[in-house]
Amino acid sequence: MGAKSNQVRIIAGQWRGRKLGFPDIDGLRPTSDRIRETLFNWLAPVLPGAYCLDLFAGSGALGFEAASRGAARVVMNERNPLVVRALQDSKARLVADQVEVLGGAAQSCLARCGGPFDVVFLDPPFSQPHLLTAAADLLARGNFLKDGAYIYVEAPSGADLDDLPAGWQLYRQKQAGAVSYRLYRFQSA
Repeated sequence: MGAKSNQVRIIAGQWRGRKLGFPDIDGLRPTSDRIRETLFNWLAPVLPGAYCLDLFAGSGALGFEAASRGAARVVMNERNPLVVRALQDSKARLVADQVEVLGGAAQSCLARCGGPFDVVFLDPPFSQPHLLTAAADLLARGNFLKDGAYIYVEAPSGADLDDLPAGWQLYRQKQAGAVSYRLYRFQSA
């Protein structure tokens, strides 16, 4: 892949049109513009002032888009050190003071990042579906979600998402080619 293909643009908000670079890492698959447009239309009423968590940040497309559209705090976590460095570079270029970039596994991120959050993005590598289930379980067991929080889940079309926590109610869903994307609402017991 050439460097030009390793960019994703922010669709709207204060950084509209700005491009984010990311390294060529196997499994790193930015959420497409079309899917992000739909997702952020769904989230538009709740983003201003929201606390967001992007647990598998990858290119940073979801987390930086949320910050660009008015989120008060965005915690972005990524395991790969090269990707973490690219996210930190993007944060510095955008002067995104509301963004915090963490490195490491999801469990260590949740132990450090606090919460609760209004919006959580879960878009792990498609080749590792167990990460989605594990992250959902971690979120369900901790105090990481505000009552009424939105949880975005992106997975391969046809993925079995029946194991998500009981308090997550499907709010919206769509499919774009080989990608299924869903927005859940968290309701505490």
